[in-house]
Amino acid sequence: MKIKGRIDFKDLILFENDNYIVINKPPYISTLEDRNDPQNILGLAKDYFEEAQVCHRLDKETSGALVIAKHPDAYRHFAMNLEKRRVKKIYHAVLNGIHDFQDLEADQPIYSSNSKSRVDFREGKPSLTLISAIEHFKSNTLIKCFPVTGRLHQIRVHLAFHGAPIACDPTYGGEWLYLSSLKRKYNIGKFEDEQPLIKRVALHAYSIAFQDFGANEDEIIEMEAPYPKDFEVLLKQLRKNS
Repeated sequence: MKIKGRIDFKDLILFENDNYIVINKPPYISTLEDRNDPQNILGLAKDYFEEAQVCHRLDKETSGALVIAKHPDAYRHFAMNLEKRRVKKIYHAVLNGIHDFQDLEADQPIYSSNSKSRVDFREGKPSLTLISAIEHFKSNTLIKCFPVTGRLHQIRVHLAFHGAPIACDPTYGGEWLYLSSLKRKYNIGKFEDEQPLIKRVALHAYSIAFQDFGANEDEIIEMEAPYPKDFEVLLKQLRKNS
C-alpha cells in the first residue's frame, strides 16, 4: 500500500530543538531511501533540514516515534547512547489471542538473514524484550513492549516464539483480523471481498526517551506518538465488539 499525495514533513513533527527532531512516522513509508517508493523519511527530512540524519529505523509498515539528528555530533551522541542501551523505546501491538503477559522477559537469541529473523539458540545474538499486557478484548490483546536490544524484527520474533504473534503479521504467524470475526451477524455484500481491519502489522512505536546533546545533556527528551488513524480504528472496533 502506498501513501497518496506528498507528505508535509512539518505535520509529522512532535518535537524539535537545535539537535533533534522527533516525528510521528506514518505507516507505509520507508525510513531510508527505497527505489520502490519515491517518498521516504530521510528524503523528507533533508528537504526540511539539509543536514538531517535518521538516528534509527522503523519498518515501512510500522508507525510511530522516530528520531532525526540535525547535525553529525548529535547523530553520534544518539548512536553512542543507543549502543549503550540508554535509549528507551516503547511499542504497542495488538496480538492474536488472549495473553496475560506481565513483565515477561523474552530473551531468546535472534539470528537474522535475508530481511527475516528467527530464534536460533546456536547462531543467534543475545536479545531481550520486556512485554506486558495493557488491555484484553474478546479474542485479542493490546500489549506494550520494551526492546532492550535492537535486533531485526525483534518484537515480532519474540512474540511469535511465545505463541502470541502480532495481528496481521503473516510473516511471523499473525492472522488477519476481520470485523466478521468480532461482530455477530455481520453480513458482507455477496460480491464484496472483506478487508482486514488494519492492512499492516499491528505495531506502533508509541514512545521514545533519550538524552539530549551538548549544553542540554542533562535533559531527557521523552515523546509519545499518537496512534495513526488505522490503529485507532482497530482498537475502537475491538473495544466496541468485546
